[in-house]
Amino acid sequence: MTAYIIYWLCACILFYSFIGYGLMIAALAKAKKARVVSPAAELPAMTIIIPAYNEAALLQQKISNTLAQQYPQLQIFVVTDGSTDGSEQIASAFPHTRVFHRADRQGKAAAINEAMRHVHSPLAAITDANCFLSPGSLQLLAGHFADPLIGAMSGEKKVEEEGEGLYWKYESWLKTNDARAGTIVGAAGEILVFRTAIYEPLEPDTILDDFVLSLRICLKGYKVGFEPQALAIETGSLNTAEEAKRKFRIAAGGFQAMRRLKQLWQFWRHPMLSFQYISHRVTRWSLAPVCLFLFFVVNIILVVNGAGNWYRFTAILQCFFYGAAFVGWLGARVGKKWRFVYLPYYFVFMHWAVIKGWYRFQQKRQDALWEKSQRATG
Repeated sequence: MTAYIIYWLCACILFYSFIGYGLMIAALAKAKKARVVSPAAELPAMTIIIPAYNEAALLQQKISNTLAQQYPQLQIFVVTDGSTDGSEQIASAFPHTRVFHRADRQGKAAAINEAMRHVHSPLAAITDANCFLSPGSLQLLAGHFADPLIGAMSGEKKVEEEGEGLYWKYESWLKTNDARAGTIVGAAGEILVFRTAIYEPLEPDTILDDFVLSLRICLKGYKVGFEPQALAIETGSLNTAEEAKRKFRIAAGGFQAMRRLKQLWQFWRHPMLSFQYISHRVTRWSLAPVCLFLFFVVNIILVVNGAGNWYRFTAILQCFFYGAAFVGWLGARVGKKWRFVYLPYYFVFMHWAVIKGWYRFQQKRQDALWEKSQRATG
């Protein structure tokens, strides 16, 4: 009897995490009106912050890409946190760029805090040095601040890599509906614009600065919107080892953030925000990986003990799925991304990364100093 309870409990949690919540938030989004977007002539001044650690190979292209946005009243801050590759000289060559360089490396959160002390424009933005913005992205994002309820705006992360690219397409769909129904719960740090006046300095050891920053803005009573046409484009990781390094860090940061954002469990204070946060983030970052494992194990136990045809059917489906994931893993090990098996592999890999990230967080083996991941050439 216990095995049946665990099976159906896991099935319900997994269905809700990956399908049910998406359907619910899409239905809620349909009942909401679109927010007002300001005409281009009314865009406020903006300071864009580019934290960089040894990004000399990309920094000139990144600053040129930012200037090509042709945003009115734009100032660029580059923080070359502990860089040893001459990044500060490259950034200083641009006359409209202010460079903050320090020999000691303190991490991205500390770099953002340092830059924000010098921001005086109504809007501030953070963008990663290894991604490039599509034309007009800053104008699209800034236009939404005509709505006084908007505290921050996030663009869409576009990854030129099959498995992760599909994941971000799904995330984009969820975020579009999240924003329409209430607010997105966790912005992409590749491009995030927010009101300078409501910035709250981050703890220097913060791992997921974008996630914590955007949700603290929500806790102040503002909404974080999403503009899918404002693209932040980057290439996928060079190999599975580089991707694992990045995913483990993100997962560890997720657990750190959940521990620090305890106010989001207070349903009575902000019911919609808590509902979205727990449904979209907490279930997938904590319950889903455990339920995937238990669902498979209990399913096999039920079949061995003579359960009905339904349980045999789901066991066979799971065996095929994990078999395909294993083949996808073998392919990824040799640099091959076979289409129909790479997607199951990436799904399993992401949930394994959550478990690994939880372990690293518990063992205090993940600090805030970002380790530069090697990217595939675009």
